[in-house]
Amino acid sequence: MRALTVMPMKEGSFTVTDVEEPVPGEGELLVDGLALGVCGTDREIASGEYGWAPPGEDRLILGHESLGRVREAPPGSGFAAGDLVAGIVRRPDPVPCPACERGEFDMCRNGRYTERGIKELHGYGAERWTVEADYAVRVDPALERVGVLMEPTTVVAKAWDHIERIGSRSWFDPARVLVVGPGPIGLLAALLGAQRGLEVHVLGRRASGVKPDLVRDLGAVYHAGGLPHVAREVEPDVIVEATGVPRVMADTLGATAPGGIVCLTGVSTPGHKVEIDAGAVIRELVLENDVVFGTVNANKRHYEMAADALARADLSWLERLITRRLPIDRAAEALEPGRDDVKVVVELDS
Repeated sequence: MRALTVMPMKEGSFTVTDVEEPVPGEGELLVDGLALGVCGTDREIASGEYGWAPPGEDRLILGHESLGRVREAPPGSGFAAGDLVAGIVRRPDPVPCPACERGEFDMCRNGRYTERGIKELHGYGAERWTVEADYAVRVDPALERVGVLMEPTTVVAKAWDHIERIGSRSWFDPARVLVVGPGPIGLLAALLGAQRGLEVHVLGRRASGVKPDLVRDLGAVYHAGGLPHVAREVEPDVIVEATGVPRVMADTLGATAPGGIVCLTGVSTPGHKVEIDAGAVIRELVLENDVVFGTVNANKRHYEMAADALARADLSWLERLITRRLPIDRAAEALEPGRDDVKVVVELDS
């Protein structure tokens, strides 16, 4: 069967190649791969920036944004042949740490977790794959064309889960959210904000195009401009930052209304220095009881939240998030971002 593979830490090693058929172990599902979403993490691994192959192997099967159809399921697993599923990305560390022991493996404390398609476990970028039944999440059959959005939706489901948990430290009744960056994570964060009945604002760079249209069709307000000006105008109770641009991330600090929450989902690269008035920022954070936190990955609870959010969303809007679909033999093209891309998907059954 064919799979998308790389030699981690080696630039130019990406290829679609034949690999051995997977054999399900005890309690595992055998799944026919349908689609694979491609994100910045995949591009960074393919460019040799990081990534870890399974122990004793040279190559890693890429892919963590999965969608497949169950071919075989063990008795008592809760799944049956024909079910649509997504596979959870992270696995707890073998010790385990106290967080992993309680199922909160997205909050692993010692860094010994593993991740499908990223760290020491083969990913879902293959025509067939296996997954433990406990790490599979059922996808509504109506979402077959867009169910591959499950994993990025889990990222923002966790973000909103933690925003609301932090907010519960005191009276918390947010009215406005400002999402910074109209990429897949930003747009999905805006969707979940709209589902919560908030007034949603999204900040991007371009005044027109696919992304501004998606924002407006969600019923949200799109802004093109500098973050400080927009934040003063909007006075958001919550900011979800989804660009990973250091200057933009720095501008979010202290930019909320009093008692506000800033959630950082973007991952920046080291080496970018930004000048800020640290005294003024810290003073405002302290005097206004503001909170700034970062989030990455998701646990099973967030996958279930994501499945519910996608099932309640407008299907035609979700379909427009996927701006390019490529057959598996053209998967290399998915690693090159296009100007108007939102989400690029590789169709594994093509």
